Amino acid sequence: MGRELTKIVFKPTPESSDSYIIIVNPAEYRKWKEGGKSIPLTEVVDSFQVFWSDQGAQGLLGTPSNQQLDNVFGSHKDVDVITQILQKGKEETGKAIRTGETAPNLTKGSFAVDTKGKSTTGIP
Repeated sequence: MGRELTKIVFKPTPESSDSYIIIVNPAEYRKWKEGGKSIPLTEVVDSFQVFWSDQGAQGLLGTPSNQQLDNVFGSHKDVDVITQILQKGKEETGKAIRTGETAPNLTKGSFAVDTKGKSTTGIP
C-alpha cells in the first residue's frame, strides 16, 4: 500500500479563482508547520512541482509560468515558492491521494468480453 499524501492550496486573494497547489507528506508537513523548520523540504514535499489551476483546487491542474510565479510570490525559484505555499497555504487532506497504488475499479462492469455482438444476457 502506498503512502497518503495531502495537498496544500494557496490562493493569492480570497476572491481569486487561481490556486497554487503542492503535494506534501502529511506527517512531515505537520511537524514542519509546528516549528520543525530544520526538517528538509525534500522530506516535507512529495516533489518540487507547483501546480496551478484557474478553476479552483478541484479543476484541471497545470504548471504555472515563471512570470505567474514572479507576480504572485516575487520569485520563480522552486524553494522560495514552495516555502511560501507551505507557510500561507491551506491544508486539504485527500484520502484518495495515494502513491504506489494502481488497482482498477472492480465495481464497474462485469469484465465479460462480448465477442459475438450480443450482450451477456439472452445468450443460451
